[in-house]
Order: sequence, then C-alpha cells, then structure tokens
Amino acid sequence: MSATIVARHLTKRYGDRDVVHDVTFEVSPGSIFGFLGPNGSGKSTTIKMLCGLVEPNAGQASVNGFDVKTQSPQVRRSIGYMSQSFSLYGDLTVRENLQFYGRAYGLDAGRRLGRAEEVSALTGLGPYAAQLAQTLSGGWKQRLALACALLHEPAVLFLDEPTAGIDPVARRALWDLLFNLAGKGMTLFVTTHYMDEAERCSALGYIYDGDLIALGTLDELRSLPHVDPPGTVRYRVTVDRIMPAFAQAQKLPYMRDVTIFGRDLHCLVEQGITSERLRADLIEAAGTIDSVDRIGPSIEDVFVALTRARAAA
Repeated sequence: MSATIVARHLTKRYGDRDVVHDVTFEVSPGSIFGFLGPNGSGKSTTIKMLCGLVEPNAGQASVNGFDVKTQSPQVRRSIGYMSQSFSLYGDLTVRENLQFYGRAYGLDAGRRLGRAEEVSALTGLGPYAAQLAQTLSGGWKQRLALACALLHEPAVLFLDEPTAGIDPVARRALWDLLFNLAGKGMTLFVTTHYMDEAERCSALGYIYDGDLIALGTLDELRSLPHVDPPGTVRYRVTVDRIMPAFAQAQKLPYMRDVTIFGRDLHCLVEQGITSERLRADLIEAAGTIDSVDRIGPSIEDVFVALTRARAAA
C-alpha cells in the first residue's frame, strides 16, 4: 500500500537558516502520525509545506499523490487543516461558520447542508448550532474547527497542536473523535507537546532545530541507544515523600538521571545497582517506599534523552 504522505529531503530556508533541513519520512494510509519537537523546531513549517501553503527550497513531497510544489491546489482540496489557534469567525454562529467554510470548499448548497449536519452529529455540535463561536469553551471551539476541516471529506487531516489550551476531558473527547476518523480510513498528521497523546500515535517523528532526529514506532524509539545507554538500568520508585526522595536521589553517585512522575521517581542508574540498594539509599528521605520496579523508558524519557544528546552534540 503506497504512502499517503511522502517527504523526501524536504528543506525550508529563511535567510541563511534552514528552519527545516533535509527531512524525509512517509505516513501510511489510515495511520496517526505524531510529529513532535520543541517550540521553534520546524513542526509548523513542515505542515505548511505539506499543505502546499509554503514552498520548500529543496526536496520533494506529495500528499494523496499530489506534488506539493506543482499541484498545491489539488493538495489543499484533498486535505483538512486545523491550525494551532482557533481560526474561525467568532461573530458567526456555529451553523454560519459551517456554511461559510462549506462555500469556501466549493460545496453546493445541498451538499453543504448535508455535510454540516453530518459533521455536527459526529462532533456533537448539534445543540450549539445557533451559538456564537466566540462564546464556546476551548474544547467546543476545537470541535467546531475540526468539523469545518472535515466538511469536504478530506482523505488527510493535518492538526497542529489541536488540544493546546483545552482541559483534559475535552482533550480525551477530541482524541476519541480522531480515533474514530482513523478507524474509517482517514490519515492523521498531528503535532503535540503532550506525551500521552504521542503514545496514541501509530508512528512518531521527532524534529529538533529543523532536523528529523528520530523516526519510528514507540517500541523502535524506546530502543534507541541514547534513551537507555549501555551500562544502565531504569527503575520506578513509588514513595510517600516525593520531593525529599527526589533531592536525595540526585545526590547518589550512581544516579545518571531522575525524574518525577506523580508519586513515582523514574531513576536511571548504573548497571549493577539493585532495587534493594536503591530502596536502602532512599528510604530515609522517602519515608515510605511502596515499590521499586524495573521499567522501560517512557515516551517522555525518549524525547528528553534525544533532546539532551542533540543539544550536547
């Protein structure tokens, strides 16, 4: 099965700086591809090139079989796009926004009405049809943006940090909608800073300072050598007093890295350090230690390790 999105040595230069440099990847049909990286790393620029909104300086890319340089109008007609910020018309109602975007996509009156009803039902917007967009909560604004992006039944949906600034309940509801779309065969390209969202993706790319420094499935990224360096072991320590235990863990001579996750410490220690040794060295500061378990790296561990390694290099 051919890839829905293909990028080959994609490069965008502003002045003397490559904002995106020599980026290559493919996205399979019906998958959810997560595109991650720090602010200013080139995520949004990559999306804009793939959407035919910004022309690359070098390299090639295609979406749905259309070349982003020479067939950008066809690319834009075949995709949906949700930008980082709410970009709809606040002084129009939900219904009016859907009708406006339906006309912008060139849908005739009958299809506009039918598709507006369908996407309203899909996103749960029906009861809010007469409400001004600017009065919606953050989560419902994002649902409206998604509904507008789906009006013309695109094969690919680009979402640039779609859940930024909305509450956890709204985030989960929006992701349920995205899973539903992917299950129907739509290809999703998502940028996010949330690690739990990254773990929901079929495959991930990590871009840093314009360079794609990691690409693969979750399991493939967790096995990268920078993530669990040779000669180390990773433990999860569940404690009563997290901050004193964290401070004590930082002082241990064999501790390579330690991070707080809720009531847990994720500790990367030198090979040969047993769970019993770690428990004994932390017990006084921790008060109570419920468990010390051997674990693999989380996706956050992966990206922190990759970022530190690249920054050091």
